[in-house]
Amino acid sequence: MRPLVLLWGCLVLPGYEALQGPKEISGFEGDTVTLQCTYREELRDHKKYWCKQVGYLLLRCSDIIYTGEEGQETTQGRVSIRDSPQELALTVTLRNLTLQDAGKYRCGVKKLVFSETFLVSLLVFPGSSRPTMQLDSTLAKDTRSVPSSSSSKPRVSIPLVRMLAPVLVLFGLLLAAGLIALGSHMLRWRKEAQLATETQKNEKVYLSHLNQRTSKLDPEEAFLVW
Repeated sequence: MRPLVLLWGCLVLPGYEALQGPKEISGFEGDTVTLQCTYREELRDHKKYWCKQVGYLLLRCSDIIYTGEEGQETTQGRVSIRDSPQELALTVTLRNLTLQDAGKYRCGVKKLVFSETFLVSLLVFPGSSRPTMQLDSTLAKDTRSVPSSSSSKPRVSIPLVRMLAPVLVLFGLLLAAGLIALGSHMLRWRKEAQLATETQKNEKVYLSHLNQRTSKLDPEEAFLVW
């Protein structure tokens, strides 16, 4: 398409802004951005357009797209433009942004001698603004088959269960080892108590027999026994 040359200079009065809009818009790759340029009442019936600026000394426009009939949207590639004379607004939509789309653009109103324009800078960031999530087909089917309910209890995710499983197993082993050690200690203590009791009984029996024997002997024999 033939480039459009933008003539500036003294034809535009200082402080007179025929067009207004956002000076900068931005988005991520794959996004869709929309902006509005508003114009003055005397430009209502003029043709509007949107273009990408090329050059610096002599301003030119490429990829020009003009508005159609009143209120009708005109689409060229990934760009759509619509003029709303009742609102005195020009709406531009850019879809599926790419890094190559970044640059300077102009909202324009075509006139006989020169064009009224407004400069807009477009920034495109790499990556996507929407997080991507890939689900296994089987898991996705299961998820769709389960009805959602706001009162349903929260379920523990599978990764959390896998993380807690070793901890629970280790805790169980430690608890079992502690119970075994406590049981063996109690059994050993009981055996020692029984052995002490039997030893005391044996000593009492021996002393009783010894006393009975010494009582039957003469004092001299008892002295010899002791």
